[in-house]
Amino acid sequence: MIGTARAGMPGQIPADEGGFSEALLGEGMPPEAERHIKAAGRAYHLDDVAETHLHEAQALAPGHVAVLISLYRFYFYKGRLDEALDIARICLTKAAQENNLPPNWRDTKADDAIFCRYEDIAPRFFLFTLKGYAYLQLRLGNMEEGLEAVLKLLELDASDKIGARVLLEIIQRAGEDDE
Repeated sequence: MIGTARAGMPGQIPADEGGFSEALLGEGMPPEAERHIKAAGRAYHLDDVAETHLHEAQALAPGHVAVLISLYRFYFYKGRLDEALDIARICLTKAAQENNLPPNWRDTKADDAIFCRYEDIAPRFFLFTLKGYAYLQLRLGNMEEGLEAVLKLLELDASDKIGARVLLEIIQRAGEDDE
């Protein structure tokens, strides 16, 4: 189901993270954009109608994280993985900017943000976005890019709170199947 980022994003919002954390939770979005996202959810079974509503929400709230997440989910669950990957790239850029990280995720270091505290929502969004990016790369057959992203996740999140090791195990098993 399509919805704002409010669903599935538990945890407290640290006071020092400002508006980005609230945006991740669906705050600060124009009411009309939120109505379009809800309408897209109700019309999920009608691809064209749902997508039109999502694009209307995007026009009303360009770059709002909750809209981007809704678009990502729509494309992902509809099996439109190339389009989901495009949105993941946009989200990665936005997450890097909001966390004051290097523009290229490959240049991010473990001490660039507090990645180890799961309750810090902005760094967590970066990690989950990178995980989605890695997964999509793997699904689309871009194994080297996917592996590079997974290894970066494990570097940033050494305790593996977001579960990147599962993706690494899938890559390793795929390599064994080739032999």
